[in-house]
Amino acid sequence: MTDRKAELAANLARVEERIAASCAAAGRPREDVTLVVVTKTYPASDVRILRELGVRHVAENRDQDAAPKAAACADLSLAWHFVGQLQTNKVRSVTSYADIVQSVDRPKLVTALSAAAVRGERELGCLIQVALDAESGERGERGGVAPDGVEELADAIAGAPGLRLGGLMTVAPLAGEYAGRQRAAFERLMEISSRLRSAHPAANMVSAGMSGDLEDAVAAGATHVRVGTAVLGVRPRLG
Repeated sequence: MTDRKAELAANLARVEERIAASCAAAGRPREDVTLVVVTKTYPASDVRILRELGVRHVAENRDQDAAPKAAACADLSLAWHFVGQLQTNKVRSVTSYADIVQSVDRPKLVTALSAAAVRGERELGCLIQVALDAESGERGERGGVAPDGVEELADAIAGAPGLRLGGLMTVAPLAGEYAGRQRAAFERLMEISSRLRSAHPAANMVSAGMSGDLEDAVAAGATHVRVGTAVLGVRPRLG
């Protein structure tokens, strides 16, 4: 085993222990929670090692990094998640490799994703990014739609050709009433998810929690956690 593979295996084992312990504490089966490893800034060689170690879900947040990496790993059985703020001029590229876009936050993006998915003869999973720091009608500091905009956006996705409404995603806010209160933020997301599922029962994915707060997300009921640093190490600075 190479040094890097041994390092990633040890890191994955620690993250797995954290998820399993959190599930046990919440009275949830371990299989309820999917680990999505965020591989941004790391090379395709790391993605290959992760796949060898059993990881199936990987995430990227910049198309210029993700597209070549996905192409280099096209022979692997992976589910690619796009988790960054997405500009409409990148949509055609992203829909060529992503299985799920977790950061859908405006009608214009829904229209663009639908057109690209139909053109590429693909079905694209979509999560609505909820900004818990956004006022009505606004977008969040790190993207996302205000909670009162979720219903309209969900209906738009559900009615768009080539798209499948998967559920919700959030990033714990740095400002507003939920700043520093990750557990409360994720519990609020679950309330919004419950309302969404009353109208769209299949939209049951809830993506929340990262390296520093995955326990809070699992306790609240998240189905997917997005972990980067705890698996891959501290990211190199982008110059």
